[in-house]
Amino acid sequence: ETVSVKARTLKLLDYLVHMKENLDVQSQIREKLTHKLGKNQRESLLREQMRTIREELGEGGEDDLASTYRKKIEDAGMPEEVAKIALDELKRLEAVGKSSPETHVIRNYLDLLVAMPWNKASASDIDLTEARRILDEDHYGLDKIKKRILQQLAVMKLRKEGKGTILLFVGPPGVGKTSLGMSIARALGRKFVRASLGGVRDDAEIRGHRRTYIGAMPGKIIQSLKRAGENNPVMMLDEIDKLSNSYQGDPAAALLEVLDPEQNNTFNDHYLDVPFDLSKVVFIATANNIDRIPGPLLDRMEVIELSGYTTAEKLHIARQHLLPKQRREHGVEAGQLTISDEALLRVISHHTREAGVRDLQRKVAEIIRANTEKVLALEEGASTRVEIGDLEEIFGPERFAHEMAERIVPPGVVTGLAWTPVGGDILYIEAELMPGTGKLTITGQLGDVMKESAQIALSLVRSRLSSLVPGFDFAKNDLHLHVPSGAIPKDGPSAGIAMLTAIASLFSGRRVRPKIAMTGEITLRGAVLPVGGVKEKIIAAHRAGIEKIILSKRNEKDLREVPEDVRANLNFEFVENASEVVKAALGLSFEPMRLVAEEPEPSTPAASA
Repeated sequence: ETVSVKARTLKLLDYLVHMKENLDVQSQIREKLTHKLGKNQRESLLREQMRTIREELGEGGEDDLASTYRKKIEDAGMPEEVAKIALDELKRLEAVGKSSPETHVIRNYLDLLVAMPWNKASASDIDLTEARRILDEDHYGLDKIKKRILQQLAVMKLRKEGKGTILLFVGPPGVGKTSLGMSIARALGRKFVRASLGGVRDDAEIRGHRRTYIGAMPGKIIQSLKRAGENNPVMMLDEIDKLSNSYQGDPAAALLEVLDPEQNNTFNDHYLDVPFDLSKVVFIATANNIDRIPGPLLDRMEVIELSGYTTAEKLHIARQHLLPKQRREHGVEAGQLTISDEALLRVISHHTREAGVRDLQRKVAEIIRANTEKVLALEEGASTRVEIGDLEEIFGPERFAHEMAERIVPPGVVTGLAWTPVGGDILYIEAELMPGTGKLTITGQLGDVMKESAQIALSLVRSRLSSLVPGFDFAKNDLHLHVPSGAIPKDGPSAGIAMLTAIASLFSGRRVRPKIAMTGEITLRGAVLPVGGVKEKIIAAHRAGIEKIILSKRNEKDLREVPEDVRANLNFEFVENASEVVKAALGLSFEPMRLVAEEPEPSTPAASA
């Protein structure tokens, strides 16, 4: 306390100033709050007026959003537990309000839930006759593949529960794997959706992202089903062998659940976060190389292999499918431009080298483009025709030339058969002797397996030299084995009997007729084992002018896949061991040496004591 009036007055002034400052702050806060509340009240008033105006015009208001979603949830045919989750999300949407950042996340999720085909399916009956007609109309040849597809369709027709199937088409590019899937969808009367897996390295691309992430979205499987609008489409998983993995995950592992019939009826996408039944989907995967598909994933699919087309099949496809299609795309009438069969065959054999027909289609388009000016200059009713002589002007020099059987060959040269990703071909095995110390030289960019085959062939011949060439001393000679086209890598065991025959021919001085070709694996005991790619190899031999083919006895069953017109022009000799190979090719005895074991000297009985 103080007695001085002046001091009391100053103290009062300080208190009043402090009170004034507090009142100013409170006044500012009240003004801001009033402004904010006024803005919200204003927005609420405007929204109410807008709702009234819409009601007068007969339009829905904001309150109808919840009822719209509720009706969509009821109509979607969701399972009970999924519908419960959807209604819970709808309650959250009503609670958070329009201004909340979660509103768009919830609405996107609800939109996906109501758009999924929970109980929508194609109810078409499978007509096997119509399916066969569609497959024949869309694809020429591929009889074995069509038969397998029709068998699968018959199983689906017999099986009433409507379960899907999981197939894997393996084959070189351009043979029609994707178009076969589209034909199957047509035959089944179902929607066709395609998901490209080439280059996918994040498992979230398959199973989706969790909704907690900004920009999250469902995986390719759920997106494809949403686009299809039904739960039993034909879904093509294209280029499944091109999947890769990274630190983000392994998409091939994510596909294990998708392609497992025991698990995919409750597939759980991370974004959808509720089980979805994939068991009715017909999955068709495609691949070029089966070796790049992980074993557990490959085990879940039924593999159907598509080999390359023969020259005759390519000619028919070009005439019946590619040429009409390219005419339509270039606006050329059928009567205005024709291509002779001889010209098409020349394009197939000397301007393309592929197992499929993709490059052939480009060449046909190039021929039509090159003649469009002539077509425009034609008079009414006239036409132009492309012959072999016109091809050099269109394409330039021929790019490819197939090996042809030679008229005469020296001893040590044998014609072998090879399989390549673009079809079969013939190759020559050449052997030459020179003075030396018994060394073997191998050239031609051969792989380890082929080098081992050469070593086995040499060991076999050396072990039977006494019956083949009595008195020949290999220790004073070197052997050089060469396979031409040295820039092209070669590998595999199928040249074993050709190498054996080449070495035997060289040592004996006997020529092998150039019209004889052979393929088969040889073992150290002289057994001839079967090899693959027989159809392509035999077609290549026929194209090269070969007359006789030596094959393993166990490959005889594979001749059923060779076209009848090719088989009719060839002679086949089936062998089981090296002796039969040498006798068929050279007419020589090739019996193994019989080593006589020295009899042990009789032991002297011990003298009795």
